[in-house]
Order: sequence, then C-alpha cells, then structure tokens
Amino acid sequence: MMDNVSVITVFTLSGLSGTVSLRVTVFVLTLLCYCVIWLVNLIIIVTIIVDKSLHEPMYIFLCNLCINGLYGTAGFYPKFLHDLLSTTHLISVPGCFLQGFVLHSSVCADFSLLALMSYDRYMAICRPLVYHSMMTKSKICFYVFLAWIIPFYVMFIGTGTTSTSRLCGSHIPKIYCVNWLISNLACSAPIAQVVYPAFSYTFYFGHAVFIVWSYAYLIKTCQTSKENKHKFMQTCLPHLLTLIVFLGSVAFDLLYMRFGSKELSEHVQNFMAIEFLIVPPIINPLIYGFRLTQLRKRVSHFICRRSSGFR
Repeated sequence: MMDNVSVITVFTLSGLSGTVSLRVTVFVLTLLCYCVIWLVNLIIIVTIIVDKSLHEPMYIFLCNLCINGLYGTAGFYPKFLHDLLSTTHLISVPGCFLQGFVLHSSVCADFSLLALMSYDRYMAICRPLVYHSMMTKSKICFYVFLAWIIPFYVMFIGTGTTSTSRLCGSHIPKIYCVNWLISNLACSAPIAQVVYPAFSYTFYFGHAVFIVWSYAYLIKTCQTSKENKHKFMQTCLPHLLTLIVFLGSVAFDLLYMRFGSKELSEHVQNFMAIEFLIVPPIINPLIYGFRLTQLRKRVSHFICRRSSGFR
C-alpha cells in the first residue's frame, strides 16, 4: 500500500476530452470571461479605494467582496487556460491541494462578507441610532479581518486533514480540484476527515441562515415605512440579488457534484462545475454598479476622468 502511495505525485483531471475540436474557441471565450471579471471588479475596487466619500462600511465590504472574487477566480482560470492548450491535464498533488484551498476559502469568505453586508444593512435600517457606534472604523477593520482569517483558518485545517490521508487513486472527475473529491481517493477515511467537513458545512450553513433571516426581517420592517422601503430598494436589493446569485450557484455545484447524473454531456457537466466561478464574479460588480446610485456616479466620474486623461 505504501508503494502505491509513494507513486502518486500528480492527479489527472477529467472533463476536457470532449472539447478537443472546440479548444481554441473555448480558450478565447474563457480568456475573455476572465478579462471581464478582472475589469469589472477592478473598476469597483479602485473606485472605492480612490474615492474617500465611499469609505463607508457598505462599500468597504463590497470592495472586499470584489477582491475575493479576483482571489477565487485566480485559483481556477490560469490553470484551466493552460489545460485548454495542453494535451495532458495533470496537476501536482501540492498544486491540487493549493487550488482546492483557494477555491474553498474564497467561497467561505464570500459567505462571511455577505453575512457582514447583511448585518450592516440590518443595523443601518433597523437600529439607525446605534449604527455609527457599532460600525466604527476599528470595528469594521476587525470584522473584515475576521471575514478573511476565519475562512483561511477553517480551510487550512480542512486541507491539512485531507492532505494527511493515504491516497489509493489519482483520477479526479472534475476540471479542477475539490477537497471532497480528493478525500474520495483516500485508502481509508479517518474520523477527522468526516467530522471536520461536517463542522465546516454546518458553520457556513449557519452563515446562510443568518443572512436569509436578516433580509427576511428587513423586508418585514421596511413594509411599515416608506423611507425604509426606499432605503431597502436602494441599498438592500443589490445585496439580496447578490445573495441569490451566489447561493444558487454554490448550491447548484454542491448538489450536482454529489447527486448529479453522470449521463449528462461533458459540456453540461463542465458548465455546472464552473458556474459559481463565472456568474457571481461578473454579476456582483454589475449589480452594485448599476443599483447603488452613489457608486454608479463615482464609477462614471472615475472612468470619464481616466479616459479624458489619455486624450
């Protein structure tokens, strides 16, 4: 058994065998998609950083959400683009664990940041008298720090637990690495490998429950006041749309990975696998850019000022 373990230095990824004839087309579309993701997210990030009038909790959390979008997609697109131009689709064992860590921690950070954004809207609308005392600069920095460090810590422990397992296989039936699929290759599943993922899922399911409850409470509260209703439509609706897009994409991938039919075509399976890496990173900045009036005006002003500077 130990001899078999020592042989496994690379994993084989599947999912690209049916794209040989379309490889160049898929590469161009994927590269274009990745460029769009960088463009729309960078515009939001730079605008918020440069414009001091946007240094408010809601926009600071949004800036971090966009940064996390770039971080998560960086764990997938460069490797995927390389595989599209390669005849072999291999990834080293350390590289596979790193990719899994980046993708998982990015999803978890999204949950944390969306929870912070829902808490911010709850305080702004339901408890406006204590909002400024609860959302000071020092507290915002602390909240953002927790939103990043907790997912990193949780996924570091999870990845470390998976990496200690003895592997009896090297084929991953996906176009990128996922800890759950790597753990399926283990010769035997240690108790920690079962308990810790269950804890992680429960922990972040709690985030999702809190987010849904907070928005349900906000909707109920805003029905009693025209001013609150306008504030909700102006600032909370983008959050709600972002939440729906993110939760839908992640739930879609998780459910399909565990219960989906393998009889679907390879192209459909690949799209289902990367939906959460395409839709939220593009849609989220666009939703906020179009719906938040102050941000939309600042982005337009920033773009116009930069474009006039090149003339």
